Amino acid sequence: MLKKIHHSDVDPLRLTRRRLLTGAAFVGLGASAAQAQEVNWLDGIFGGNRASASSADKPERKVEPLNDLRSDAVPWRSDQMLENVEQAIGRYSQIVEKGGWPMIPSGAMLRPGDDSERVGLLRRRLMASGDLPTRGGNNSYNYDDALEAAMRNFQERHGLRVTGRMEQSMIPQLNITANARLDQLRRNQRRLQDLMQGRIEDRYVMVNVAAFQLEAVEGYEVRQRHRVIVGKPERQTPDIKATIRALNFFPYWNVPESVATLDLIPKLRKEPEYLTKELIRAHNGYKGPELDPMTTNWNTADGKIVKFRQDPGPQNALGLVRIDMPNSETVYMHDTPLKPLFTQRSRPFSAGCVRVQDVFKLVEWIARHEIGWDKPGRVADVLAAGQPLDVTLTRPIPVYFTYITAWAEANGRVEFRPDVYGRDGLPRGENMLDPDAPPPPAGLGALAP
Repeated sequence: MLKKIHHSDVDPLRLTRRRLLTGAAFVGLGASAAQAQEVNWLDGIFGGNRASASSADKPERKVEPLNDLRSDAVPWRSDQMLENVEQAIGRYSQIVEKGGWPMIPSGAMLRPGDDSERVGLLRRRLMASGDLPTRGGNNSYNYDDALEAAMRNFQERHGLRVTGRMEQSMIPQLNITANARLDQLRRNQRRLQDLMQGRIEDRYVMVNVAAFQLEAVEGYEVRQRHRVIVGKPERQTPDIKATIRALNFFPYWNVPESVATLDLIPKLRKEPEYLTKELIRAHNGYKGPELDPMTTNWNTADGKIVKFRQDPGPQNALGLVRIDMPNSETVYMHDTPLKPLFTQRSRPFSAGCVRVQDVFKLVEWIARHEIGWDKPGRVADVLAAGQPLDVTLTRPIPVYFTYITAWAEANGRVEFRPDVYGRDGLPRGENMLDPDAPPPPAGLGALAP
């Protein structure tokens, strides 16, 4: 049964700011302390950490810093990148002609100091791919410092968790044949060639879903790079070409029917108070009456009929800004309240949209040629004002979502990434997750576009 609820007309943003100032973190604080907490929260949205009231009592989590962003100013979408990949194809063709590399049998984990016959195979494997210099010889069965360094290099080049050890979960990546890697390079060469069709714009954004990163390109050079969170394998971020046309500050989130049906309604059957806690309103139809989450029968609710909308604010699944880019797949880029997830090396956590780390730096770059947005600090002013604002771009910016799992840098370093969507028919890289980083979201954390 769907029951209508009556409530007073309140400003959701004012309510959000009140929640920030009256939550548990502010118990016992005077007005000046509360104001200081609010300023710290605002500072934190630009990439800082928002400390909780009890953070001083908690031991600091030690997370190995990620070094997974490209550093070269050459964009993926460039003639130079195509030349780099062509040279890599030549090198891997030679490796294949020489017989490739040996397969590593399953067995216990190997780490520095271990002695094993499998170490000899591992040495030959890493020498063949250029990760281990050949001058050291391949007859030693000891896992020495040189082999550890070679393993770290291999892990970095393949987007894997960098440990210097050969865990059991890494063997499938080591055992991808040289011929399969050559095919992967050729497949990605074709993807890059497709991206190069037509005119190359002076300003554009490109998201490489497989590498979990974004490039903002201007003047044919990369000006910014950002880590991103992309769609889960069962809800893949699609390949698209679209145009960024607007920026939506303090957006509402209209929960898609798929998320409502697959995630939200099943959750409400066990936790109907979730809507109130997350400032999500349910309506009987798009413009129908608001429903009382505590009296609605969620066992019979239909996601095609019940429509959900989340109020703006820091709890919003879109965060504090949405980058509007109309397209047939209804995907877009946005902020997120789940910022600790950017510390994971593998980041396929969303329902198809792209969450951007340090998104306000990207927003500043997008808007920098708009009237009144050419001076630093305008984005911070908008956020401090705390009011919804839609900025329509007079100079729309092209955006590309693509899936590049292999490329090469100008210094000759060949990079591969696990095939998280299975589009290359290769192992997906189960050993990418860092156990010291925040775990992938489940339950309420998974409820996001």
